[in-house]
Amino acid sequence: MPQSLLRVALITFALGSVAGCVCESRPTDPAIPSSGFTDDFERTSLGDAWRNTASNASGTWRIENGALTVRDAHNHPLWLARTLPRDVRIEYEVRSMSPEGDVKCEVFGDGRSAATEASYTATSYVVIFGGWGNQLDVLARLDEHGADRVERPSRRVVPGQTYRMRVERRGQVITAWVDDQELVSMTDTNPLEGSGHDHFAFNDWESELVIDNVRITPL
Repeated sequence: MPQSLLRVALITFALGSVAGCVCESRPTDPAIPSSGFTDDFERTSLGDAWRNTASNASGTWRIENGALTVRDAHNHPLWLARTLPRDVRIEYEVRSMSPEGDVKCEVFGDGRSAATEASYTATSYVVIFGGWGNQLDVLARLDEHGADRVERPSRRVVPGQTYRMRVERRGQVITAWVDDQELVSMTDTNPLEGSGHDHFAFNDWESELVIDNVRITPL
């Protein structure tokens, strides 16, 4: 190989390597259209709109009786394989069948991350309704245990009751509601946005959750 081509090849290899590994390019997920995205789960399998990071050892995301169900996912999210608009409204219905509540989603993450050990730092904002034994409602930036999270005493999740969740970002403000009552809100002057911060996911620790009627609307 001529020296000039060899140098180009070495430079290309170096630029494509991180921590001694050659990075694989990942296909770009399609964007949510201006008309929005909906899913009522009236089928038997997840389909190609969702990316499942769980295995049998870390809980199972599945569709049962026209709804999405999960238990014991241990921070292995179910990512929507669509990119979010910068400002967005996300709505869904959910009920927890467990006394610990712990309704959880991630907004503006990388679309692929999952826990590799007990401690999990997200790539997203994390919204938790009835977390920590149904004691806290939380909106966290990346680390749900971080000192910079917004928290309040939980209004508490009633097992078996269906709630209408809504999460919005407008500018620097992210707000979550339950049944049209504000749950938590955060102003982030350095917002998570752009590539790597443009996906939505449902997440779960150990609660048994039933999720339905997802609607995502660009703002």
